[in-house]
Amino acid sequence: MANPSDLYQTTVREKIFDVVNYLFLSIVIVITLYPFLNVLAISLNDSTDTVRGGIYIWPREFTLNNYLEILKYDNLVTGFVNSVLRTVLGTILGVFIQAMVAFTLSRTDFQGRRFVSVVIVLTMYFSGGLIPGYMLIRDLGLINSFWVYILPGLVSAFNIIIIRSFIDGLPFSLQESAKMDGANDFVIFYRIILPLCKPVLATIALFVAVGQWNSWFDTYLYNSMNDSLTTLQYELMKILDNTAMGGSQDANLMRPNDEQQVNRVSPQSIKMAITMVTVVPIIMVYPFVQRYFIQGMTLGAVKQ
Repeated sequence: MANPSDLYQTTVREKIFDVVNYLFLSIVIVITLYPFLNVLAISLNDSTDTVRGGIYIWPREFTLNNYLEILKYDNLVTGFVNSVLRTVLGTILGVFIQAMVAFTLSRTDFQGRRFVSVVIVLTMYFSGGLIPGYMLIRDLGLINSFWVYILPGLVSAFNIIIIRSFIDGLPFSLQESAKMDGANDFVIFYRIILPLCKPVLATIALFVAVGQWNSWFDTYLYNSMNDSLTTLQYELMKILDNTAMGGSQDANLMRPNDEQQVNRVSPQSIKMAITMVTVVPIIMVYPFVQRYFIQGMTLGAVKQ
């Protein structure tokens, strides 16, 4: 029979552990949220007052002028539409193609499996460089084209390796039983592999979407002379540069629609507002894919 004093000590130890655990997690949450809340507070604070400092998690003089200043610039709506389109198309096509490549490389009956795997891995360590890459894009006719945002990013060696490792962990008897029922490789991939790979595909989709949404350098290289193909990040980058220089008269930089310069707002306020505009859409998408991260690998499909 258990000693009541031992049970009491165990209960006390558990309570102490819970208190320490909750305290530690609370500190982690505060440390994690503070930078975001600080950026939000500065973006919503009057820029003149922000120069004084002392803004932490709550704006001292609330205002929306920093965001309204950004909205005055040309091409912002066009850039937003293009960014959304490239993010949606690039994510869907990229994840699907990378999953197909990973499924092919996971097949033990694929004779070129080792050679193709080595070639894909080598691309992670060696690159042709910026100039050869630009010449390739030019020769492919992708300059001043929307598809320059989509086609170069369809295949990622890192993502393919992650998906292939996940598929390798699935019971191979699923594919064998499907073949015995007359399913071909595409049916196996579409009906069996893809549903079981939802957790890893959701993770990869988030990686690809964040990369597409935050990308601006490809716009600068390939489509900077075409306003109809601009992206939100590129336009925000130009606003930030223009603000940091106190409203340059350079014709290549954007200007507000009302022909006013942005030196009446501080660069720090504009920077924080731009950061929020960039981050909020990804934060809104994250909860929809988070639930897939905690799912089991096979979802209980087969018991060996």
